[in-house]
Amino acid sequence: MIIRSKAPLRLGLAGGGTDVSPYADLHGGSILNATINMYAHTTIIPTTDGKIRLEAQDMEVVETLDSALFLEPTGKLALLKGVYNRIIKDYVKEPLSFQIYTRVDAPPGSGLGSSSTLVVSILGAFAEWCNIPLGEYDLAHLAYEIERIDLGLAGGRQDQYAATFGGFNFMEFYKDDKVIVNPLRIKQRYAAELEHNLVLFYMGTSRESAKIIEKQTQNISNSNEAAIEATHRLKVQSVRMKESILMGKIDEIGEVMHIGWESKKQMATGISNPEIDKIYDTALQNGATGGKISGAGGGGYFFFYCPRVSRTKLIKSLEPFGVEAQQYHFTREGLYTYTINE
Repeated sequence: MIIRSKAPLRLGLAGGGTDVSPYADLHGGSILNATINMYAHTTIIPTTDGKIRLEAQDMEVVETLDSALFLEPTGKLALLKGVYNRIIKDYVKEPLSFQIYTRVDAPPGSGLGSSSTLVVSILGAFAEWCNIPLGEYDLAHLAYEIERIDLGLAGGRQDQYAATFGGFNFMEFYKDDKVIVNPLRIKQRYAAELEHNLVLFYMGTSRESAKIIEKQTQNISNSNEAAIEATHRLKVQSVRMKESILMGKIDEIGEVMHIGWESKKQMATGISNPEIDKIYDTALQNGATGGKISGAGGGGYFFFYCPRVSRTKLIKSLEPFGVEAQQYHFTREGLYTYTINE
């Protein structure tokens, strides 16, 4: 028997940071995101040897442990151990013996939600194997609890829901971890035009998003007025971008992104730096009307809105910075799991 799952990574188009506590608890947050055809993959092969073999194939990290009710969630494979522990504690109640293999189509710290998406993928594979009846909201919330509470990793709430539901979603975040996912019915030609004009670049650097998010959290907790007002503007930006996409006013998106980027930089230090600022300014001088970093900031993936026929000019203008344009497509499907009986 082989159990497989995959969950899509996402682009955070607008409102990023408003899903992070305590802002979401105090003021309510909203985010617009869309999943793309880059995935977190999981394979589970049940065994009977009393062992648990964990392998992150993209990181070339392997651990073999004795089957147990609890695995100490330390090291580079803490996400895998954290999901296993919660599955055993809440559902299975007895040790399991298996091999598990994971890989992600983007590097850690890329800003595409890779860590949370991997948790969703692992959780989905276990739910498929153990016949655990988890609905989409239940699974996404459980993934959030594993990452943020069980493992104590700083971050927001959008990634787990994006990976689980898939597609274009406008998400609302409230106190007590309440989340409402609103799938958007976007006309195909609008989505195609957005995909054509939105150019994704990999900057070749990863960043520690948790540290940036911790600074955001501190600023909100300490009533930093500038940071709070900037986050308010990002929430407004998410609503405006949703309306622009639904109504087919696609070329407004660059302007909305630019406003959002200027606001995001005021949320915490480390979101931008002189090199990123130079890349952004060069992009604006070569056809882009706006852009943003996907995720918390500091590096990873950057994307720009390039209307009409400015895409090629923009890509060439950024070549001296060593950044690489990444091909992608929007996807409509979220987490997908299946079993093969050998």
